[in-house]
Amino acid sequence: MNRKPGEKQRILVVDDEENLRHMLQLMLQKQGYLVDQAAHGAAALQMASQGSYDFILCDIQMPVMDGADFLKEAVAAGTSGTIIMMSAYGTVDTAIECMKLGAYDYISKPFKSDEIALVLKKAEERERLKSENRRLKDEIGKEYSFASIISKNPRMQEIFSLVRKVCDFKTTVLVLGESGTGKELVARAIHYNSRRKNAPFVAVNCGAIPENLLESELFGHVRGAFTDASADKAGLFEQADGGTLLLDEIGELPLPLQVKLLRVLQEEEIRRVGASASKKVDVRVISATSKDLELEVAGARFREDLYFRLNVFSINLPPLRERMEDIPLLVTHFLGKYDEKYDKRVVRCAPDALKALMNYRWPGNIRELENCIERGMVLCEGETMELGCLPEKLRGAATGDRGPVVPPDSLSLKLAEELLEKDFIRRALEKTGGNRTHAARLLEISHRALLYKLKDYGME
Repeated sequence: MNRKPGEKQRILVVDDEENLRHMLQLMLQKQGYLVDQAAHGAAALQMASQGSYDFILCDIQMPVMDGADFLKEAVAAGTSGTIIMMSAYGTVDTAIECMKLGAYDYISKPFKSDEIALVLKKAEERERLKSENRRLKDEIGKEYSFASIISKNPRMQEIFSLVRKVCDFKTTVLVLGESGTGKELVARAIHYNSRRKNAPFVAVNCGAIPENLLESELFGHVRGAFTDASADKAGLFEQADGGTLLLDEIGELPLPLQVKLLRVLQEEEIRRVGASASKKVDVRVISATSKDLELEVAGARFREDLYFRLNVFSINLPPLRERMEDIPLLVTHFLGKYDEKYDKRVVRCAPDALKALMNYRWPGNIRELENCIERGMVLCEGETMELGCLPEKLRGAATGDRGPVVPPDSLSLKLAEELLEKDFIRRALEKTGGNRTHAARLLEISHRALLYKLKDYGME
């Protein structure tokens, strides 16, 4: 619950014992809270509906409406205050059940004033962290998110702009990038921001379907076309009619099918396996690959004419190691996602854990990062994801210096030089506290040359 700076927090004490209510009121007022009282759950519900409380201290055993029934009604009504149960001897099991229903914690009677103060301070810290988490998620949504893609990296922001420009045109799009960089997310962003958004989006991995089944999968077949063809079947092109078809891992498409795909793209019609006539289809084709298709063309593994037909408009996604400034945003996003899935109430990442995440090179890119956060969420026992919750391969990165690592399948001297330069620039800026003039002196280049490199590498 948001309070203005300096504004006192409000607490509702719910208990049928008048003396206890009075004692709690005096105690909590001394600690700086504004306190109201209710003698049973029904009165507390009425008061909670008329005013906003930061915390509600509620006894379990009361007449008219007990604490458990109050809790159920309050949660159903969307009461915003954090509810802490008070349990007498013999009702601890009931208190634990109340926590499963939505209570934050419980205090066993009789209790001391410092016990109450400790639980409330813990609850205040939890609410502060939740509020900060919501703020960060709102910030991500407003400034750095586009159709489920999250980034503040300049190159990614340019890609968002490209997607907005191309989405309503039927031209073919080729999305390039390493595995795990979010190629399908970009394809979905193009589709769901276009006029085709209400029509089907169909995705197929060209490398996951056996070659002898792929033609039928793409174009469909008629009954009797082959042994197992017991009925007519529409292919993925027909299923995507009016919408978008994503051909993922297009570099794995067998050469014979490349010829047929080229014809479909040129004629905008398909012919089912075994059919005597073609059928018109209105499909926007997006292809994606982690392969270098120019090398595949040079090696005669991919048709040059198909490559040019697919590569009318290309989008090249940078790997995560080249957009490290996005890791805190992505971590916040994935914590929220898996907190909701697993109901673990993990709201932040410990500083040393975040440092490890920032120092690791992420060969599996965003997919690997998401898997690490999900794993950490499962292992996490508190509200903070600690370093020990992360995989062992990441823990050494908490103290190690992240150096430039060229992808194992790359022999590009240009890429190696770029990664080395970016790493040196990053370290120089860190050493000089972001002072570009001093950093240029350390790097032994001119200030203007440094500015050009910062712009070229998207490090401004």
